[in-house]
Amino acid sequence: MKAFVLAAGVGARLRPLTSNISKPMISILGKPALYYIFSNLCKYGFTDACVNTYYLSDSITGYFERNKTDIRLEFSKEKTLLGTAGAIKKKENFFDDTFVVMSGDGLSDVNLKKVLEFHKKKKSIATIALKKIVSRFEYGIAVTNKSGKIKKFVEKPSWGDVFNDDINTGIYVFEPEIFNYIPKDTFFDFSMDLFPLLMKKGKKIFGYLMDEYWTDIGNIFEYKKGVFDVLDGKLELNFGLINNSGKYISGTAKIAKSVKIKGPCFIGDNAVIEDKSVINPYSVISNNVKIEKNSVIDRSIIWENSIVGSGADIISSVVSSDVSIPASVSVFDSIVIESSR
Repeated sequence: MKAFVLAAGVGARLRPLTSNISKPMISILGKPALYYIFSNLCKYGFTDACVNTYYLSDSITGYFERNKTDIRLEFSKEKTLLGTAGAIKKKENFFDDTFVVMSGDGLSDVNLKKVLEFHKKKKSIATIALKKIVSRFEYGIAVTNKSGKIKKFVEKPSWGDVFNDDINTGIYVFEPEIFNYIPKDTFFDFSMDLFPLLMKKGKKIFGYLMDEYWTDIGNIFEYKKGVFDVLDGKLELNFGLINNSGKYISGTAKIAKSVKIKGPCFIGDNAVIEDKSVINPYSVISNNVKIEKNSVIDRSIIWENSIVGSGADIISSVVSSDVSIPASVSVFDSIVIESSR
C-alpha cells in the first residue's frame, strides 16, 4: 500500500521554532514528527510513501537520507506551492490503487486498518478521518448524516458557522478516480476546492469518526500538549526506550547519582546530566543534550545538541537545537532559538 504525506507547510504558527527546520521535522522525544507518521504507516502494512516538500526541504530529505526508515520514501519538491490536492496530482503516477494521505503536522496513532475498512465498506471515493474535539475554530469541520456521509464541510469556521465538533484531522483515504477532478499544475485544495467539487458532482464522501488519539502540533500550545500527552501514555508511539514509572531514559544517557528525576519525563541518547541537577515532571532532555550541575528543568522541552549551563533554571519553555544557555540564567515560559556558540 502507498501513502502521501503532506510536508510542504512553512510552519508560521510554530515560529520561531520553524525558523531553521521544516514544520514536520519538529522534535517529538528525540525524533521528528514525520518519523512517527512513517512508523504508524509501517504498522498497518504501508510499504511506500511520497512526501512533498517546499520550505527548508533539505531539513527533511537530509535527515531521512541519514536515518533510514522501514518504509520506502520518495520526495516531491515543489518550487511553487500547489495546495494539498495539487501536490498529489503532481505525483498521480505514483498511485495505482486506494491510497492514504496524511498531514505532516498531525500526531496520532490512528488505526489505519479501520479507516480503510470503513472506506471500502462505504464504497467512497474519499473518506476523511474525523475527531471530536472541543476547541475547533482552527480546523475544518464536517457535518455527516447517520451513515457517515458528509453533507457539508466548512474550512476553519467562524463563531457563526459552529454547528458541529467533528473536525478534519488531515487523514484521508482516496480512490485514484479523484485525479479526474484535480487540474494539473494548479493550486488546488482538498477542503476549499476538491471536496466541494466532488459533492457537487454527487460523489460519495464519507467521514470516519476515529477513536484514537490525534492532535495538530502546528502551534506552540498544541505542540507542547502533544509531547506531554506522549509522556502520559495517551497515544502509542514507539520511541525505543524502557518506561520505568513514566521515566523514559536511554541506556546511553550519563546521569550523575545525585541527580533527582521525577516522571513522567524523557532523557534521550547520549544525554549528560551533571551533579545535583533536578529533572521535574514533563521535562524532555533530547539526544546529546548536556545539563550542567545544579540546574533545574521543569515542564520544558530541550532539543538535540543543546547545553544548559550550571545553575540554570528552565521552566515551561522550549529550547531549540544547538543552543547554549549560560550559567545561572532563569528561563520561564519562553522559546529559545539563538545559539551563543
